[in-house]
Amino acid sequence: QVQLVESGGGSVSPGGTLRLSCAASGYGLRRRCIGWFRQAAGTHPEWFASLDSGCITTYGYSMKGQVTIYRDKSNDVLNSTIVVYLEINSLKPEDTAIYYCGCGALDRRCGMGVDYWGKGTQVVVSS
Repeated sequence: QVQLVESGGGSVSPGGTLRLSCAASGYGLRRRCIGWFRQAAGTHPEWFASLDSGCITTYGYSMKGQVTIYRDKSNDVLNSTIVVYLEINSLKPEDTAIYYCGCGALDRRCGMGVDYWGKGTQVVVSS
């Protein structure tokens, strides 16, 4: 079982930067893909960044160049908790959405489905 808790959302002016966090706890986290998704009002969830078990990053077209996904290993707690960050630059009003992190099954490659979801963190970009 894996639990995911996102944080770091809030209100920001256009052009600003946010760093979101996904605190993941559970079994085998270093052997799972963790990704970030977002869902704006009235739309389907959209994937845009993943970090695989080897810390290889993959970005979707919509936010490539605007986001960086990474894991700070100094925040790892024993073998059961890791934190994956998402830094978003040059925020625009159309980036307003709920941002979620999702986690895949043990040893499954990124892009093959999400088994666990966090509850999300709201990001609002407005002047």
